[in-house]
Amino acid sequence: MIYLDNAATSWPKPPEVLRAAAGVMAQPFGNPGRGGHRASLCAGRVVYACRETVADYLKAAPERVIFTLNCTDAVNLALRGSLHRGDHVLVTHDAHNAVMRPLSGMEARGEITLSVLKADARGLIAPSAIDEAVTPQTALCVLTHASNVTGIVQDAGALIAAAHRYGIPVLLDAAQTAGTVPLSGLNADLLAMPGHKGLMGPMGTGILYVGEHVEPRPLREGGTGSLSESVHQPSMLPDRYESGTLQLPALAGLLQGVRFVRAHDAQIHAYECELIDALRAQLEEIPGVTVYGAKDAPHVGVLSFNLAGRESAEVADALDVRGFCLRGGLHCAPCMHHYLGTQGTVRASVGPYSTLREIDQLADAVRSLASKM
Repeated sequence: MIYLDNAATSWPKPPEVLRAAAGVMAQPFGNPGRGGHRASLCAGRVVYACRETVADYLKAAPERVIFTLNCTDAVNLALRGSLHRGDHVLVTHDAHNAVMRPLSGMEARGEITLSVLKADARGLIAPSAIDEAVTPQTALCVLTHASNVTGIVQDAGALIAAAHRYGIPVLLDAAQTAGTVPLSGLNADLLAMPGHKGLMGPMGTGILYVGEHVEPRPLREGGTGSLSESVHQPSMLPDRYESGTLQLPALAGLLQGVRFVRAHDAQIHAYECELIDALRAQLEEIPGVTVYGAKDAPHVGVLSFNLAGRESAEVADALDVRGFCLRGGLHCAPCMHHYLGTQGTVRASVGPYSTLREIDQLADAVRSLASKM
């Protein structure tokens, strides 16, 4: 099997991630923050070590790193906890349904209004697009750092600075950039990311960074292990947002995943781009293949293509038979496909364990399929 679906979830995981997640379940770890005995304290140390490591990666205070169920959960906390009736929201054309579905639902109920920022022919958004779209009611700007369809990376620093000139806070969806593209220094007010993709952790892990000047309302309330004498939700971070038992085995694995990324972060992005550039160069030479996304735009290790006369799901299935794991379809990003004018694409997404040989094999397989049209 040649796995090229890292934009959905990374695989394989570093061995230390597997050992850490399994070790927590095999050893007598208790419930973090729910007791003073040694098993509970050991569990609490794992959680704090993970929080501290993520905070160091983001150059943030540890208490502002909130653990969530996944990136979608983090996005929902940021959106539903920040917006009020009558607010206007700016969103990018490449937004994932994790962003668009909650926003569209709020818009359909008459709670908010939405404006999609204009992108140029390469899929890039200029800061002037924010100047053109902002209104006195604009309360939030939601930016997708990198498209999960084309891999194109937006200049988040410039766009965030443009929104801040109007006093508008920014939520940055870093689902495709966390672990590869530097995130510290971008000054996002809210930053959502998954633990199971570029950060190389297990599924069931997500992170929301909450900046100093924002205070979303919690989506859920309950036991936190702190201030148990009160029936009211604690106001201090991270307890305000972390009700219920945390996914300790997944966080133990995430801790090791982030450590792995931090040890190799300078090389991972360059290596993945090298692989994707090599794949693009070969696919563009195959008659009947259309590759999406500008080749001269900043990108991550994601590339989409189509084969003339074939549905994307059909091509992905044909490649699966040949041993390749790619994703066909809309990739939960219908707005991006509307922008591209497609009904779906075949997506290849590499990871740090992908190889140039696998890229060559995929190009050969696509070439074989194209020759049989």
